[in-house]
Amino acid sequence: MDRDDVPYLDATLPTTQRVTDLLTRMTLAEKVGQMMQLDSREDLDDHVLRKHVGSILHTSPERVLRAHDLTTRTRLQVPLLIAEDCIHGHSFHEGATIFPTQLGMAATWDPQLVEQVARVTAKEASATGVHWTFSPVLCIARDLRWGRVDETFGEDPVLIGELAAAMVRGYQGDGLTDETAILATAKHFAGYSETQGGRDASEADLSRRKLRSWFLPPFERVAKAGCATFMLGYQTTDGVPITVNSWLLDEVLRGEWGYTGTLITDWDNVGRMVWEQKLQPDYAHAAAAAVKAGNDMIMTTPQFFEGALQAVEEGLLDEKDLDQAVTRILTLKFELGLFENPRRPDPARQRSVINHDDHVALNLQVARRSLVLLRNDGVLPLAKGKIAVVGPLADDPQTQLGDWAGSSGQADWLPNGQPRDMITTILDGLRELSSDVTYARGADILTLEPDPEGETFPDGQPRPRIVQPCKPDAQLIAEAVAAADAADYVVAVVGDQIELVGEGRSTATLDLIGGQIALLDALAETGKPMIVVLLASKPLVLPESARNAAALVWAANPGMQGGRAIAELLHGLIEPSGRLPISFAAHAGQQPTYYNQIRGQHGSRYADLTQEPAFAFGEGLSYTTVEYGDLHVETAVLRPDETVRASITLTNTGSRPARETVQVYVSDAVTSVSWADKELKTFKQVDLAPGESAKVALELPVSACTIVDQHGSRVVEPGEFVLLVGPSSKDLRRAEFTVKPQF
Repeated sequence: MDRDDVPYLDATLPTTQRVTDLLTRMTLAEKVGQMMQLDSREDLDDHVLRKHVGSILHTSPERVLRAHDLTTRTRLQVPLLIAEDCIHGHSFHEGATIFPTQLGMAATWDPQLVEQVARVTAKEASATGVHWTFSPVLCIARDLRWGRVDETFGEDPVLIGELAAAMVRGYQGDGLTDETAILATAKHFAGYSETQGGRDASEADLSRRKLRSWFLPPFERVAKAGCATFMLGYQTTDGVPITVNSWLLDEVLRGEWGYTGTLITDWDNVGRMVWEQKLQPDYAHAAAAAVKAGNDMIMTTPQFFEGALQAVEEGLLDEKDLDQAVTRILTLKFELGLFENPRRPDPARQRSVINHDDHVALNLQVARRSLVLLRNDGVLPLAKGKIAVVGPLADDPQTQLGDWAGSSGQADWLPNGQPRDMITTILDGLRELSSDVTYARGADILTLEPDPEGETFPDGQPRPRIVQPCKPDAQLIAEAVAAADAADYVVAVVGDQIELVGEGRSTATLDLIGGQIALLDALAETGKPMIVVLLASKPLVLPESARNAAALVWAANPGMQGGRAIAELLHGLIEPSGRLPISFAAHAGQQPTYYNQIRGQHGSRYADLTQEPAFAFGEGLSYTTVEYGDLHVETAVLRPDETVRASITLTNTGSRPARETVQVYVSDAVTSVSWADKELKTFKQVDLAPGESAKVALELPVSACTIVDQHGSRVVEPGEFVLLVGPSSKDLRRAEFTVKPQF
C-alpha cells in the first residue's frame, strides 16, 4: 500500500478526514469486525484475518506480538486495540507491580496516591503493548455478600468519585498522544452492584431516581473529566439490559452528560441476551438491538460477527447503522496515534520500567496507608518478645495479592501467579523484623469440587468450582496452640481466599470459613495477647474471639509489599492511618449496612439484633489520640451559589504523630422526598505532630448539598442543614446553617 496516496494514512490530515476516508474503504464485514473485541486465548488467526477484529483482550506477551504480525497481513492494516484487566497493577504480566486491591486503596482516602498507582500501572502496561485497561470500578458496594466488593472503592459515591477521577487521570496521563497513557474504563455502568441477595449480575431493582441519587454521580464525574471509555454492566434494570437501555445510554450518558467517548459491553453481554436473559430470539436480533442502542465495542461475543451480517441481510440493520460506532472506534485509534505507531511491546522500556525501584517504593507506601487498625487495647506497637504467627493466610503469597493478580484464574499464561520472590508475606515481614518468630498454619479454609451443572456455562466460559469448607483440624489447632503457649504474642492471620472472591463467586455467608473460627477460639483461650490480621477481600463477620482480640487490623488484599507493611505496623515503625471505605457487618443478616441509608425505618434494630455495624464507614484508629474541638461555621445563612466555610481545631494529645482524615458530612434537616440522614461531602487529611494543634479550614459549596427530588432533578432545597465533621461517620461534631431561597 502506497501510504502517500491514502488519506487515512496521512498523519497531517485532521482525524475526522482520516476516519471518513477509511470508513468509505471498509466492507460491511470489516466494519462489523472493528466493533468486536475477542479473547486472544482462542483462535487468534480467525479473529484477525477472517473476523477483522478491532480489539483483543487477555493477551500473553507472545499473543500480543502474534496479533500485530497478523494485522500486517490484513487488507487495510487497521491497528488493534490491545486491552487487559490492569486492575490494581498490570495484573497478568509476570513481574509487574501488583498494588493493594481497589478497596484497599480506598482505605487510604488519598486521591493523589491512587493517581500515582494508576500512573505507574499505565507506564508498566504501555511498555508491554497494552493500550486499554478495564479500570476503575465505580460500583457502589452495598451487599457484602457480592463477590466483587474488593474491586470497588467502597460504599460512598463521593469517595468513589474522588478516587475514580484520580485513577482516570493517572491512566490517561497527559493525554492519549502520550505513549505511557492507556485508556481508562469507567465500569460497570450503571447499578451493577445493586444485586439481589448479593448474587453477581442479578437484576438490579433500581428506580431512575435511585440511580440518579447515588449510582450515577461518580460516573457523571468521570464522564465529564474525560474518561475515554465506559463499560456496560451485565445486569438488567427494570427488565431492560444495560446493553440496550436507551434511557441510560442515550438520554443520560450521551444526552444530558454530553459524553462522546467509546462504549464497550462487558463479557458477552450481547450473547447473554440470547442464551441467558432470553430477551432476543437469535444473534441477528441481539446484534441489531446492540448496534441501535449505541454500543461501540462488543466484548467476547464471537457470534456478533455472523449475527450482524445476518441482521443487515434481513433488514434488521442498515449498514449505515454501524458507521457511528465504527467512527468512534477509529477515532480512538487515530487519537492514540496507532496508525503511525501501533505501540508494540517495547522490551527496552519493560526492562527499565517494570517493577522499577520507585514503583516498589510506591507499592509499599500504598500498602502502609491501606491498613486499618480497628481495635487496640494497647498491645500495639509490639514490645520485644517471641511472636507466634498462625493462620492459613500468614504465608499465602498469591492470596495476599487478591483477585485480578496472576493466579486468580483469568490468565492461563501465569498458572503459578506472580514470582514468589517478589512478594513479602506477613510471615516474611515479621521474620525480617524479629529473630524470634515461630509459625503454625492452624487451619485450612476450603477445598473445591466440580459444579454438578457442568464445567462450562452455555457460552463456553468455565464455571467456578464449588467451595467446600474444611472442617477444623484438631492436630493443626493443637500445633497453633502450642506455638501460642510458647510465645509472648500471637499474630493470627485469617480471611478469605481467591476461590471466594470475584465474578460469579458471591457468598451466602460472611463468616470466616473452614477451621478459622475454631482456631481463633482456641487461641483466645490461651490468654496470650492475640493480634488478628484480617487478610480479606471485603468486610467479613468476625467471631467474638476476633472482635475481642487485643488488636485487630484489616489488611484487604495488600499486594506484593503487604507483608512488609503489616510487620512495620505491628512493630510501630509506621503509623496506622487507614480509614474504612466500607462498613463491617456484625451479622450477614444485617445486609445492607452502609452508613447513608434512607431515614424513616421503624426503630434502629431487629427484634434479635441492632442494626449497628461492627465497624462503621470512616472508622480507623491511630497509635495516638486526636481530639476534635468545637465546629464553627463562619456564615450561618447562605444562598445556593455560595460556599459553606467552617473550621475545627484538632489536637494530637498523644506521643506519636498522626495523619487524621477529617470527614465532612451534611444532613438536610427536612426534605421534600425521603433521603439519607447524612452524606459525606468532602474530606481532608491533616498531619499532626505529637502535642500539635491545628485549626483546619473546611469549605463546601452549597451546591453540593443536593437531593434528587420526586421529578428526578438534583436540587438544593432551601431550609436548615447540619454540617457534621469528625473522624468517622459515627463520631461527628455538629453546626447548623441555613440555605435561603435563590431569587
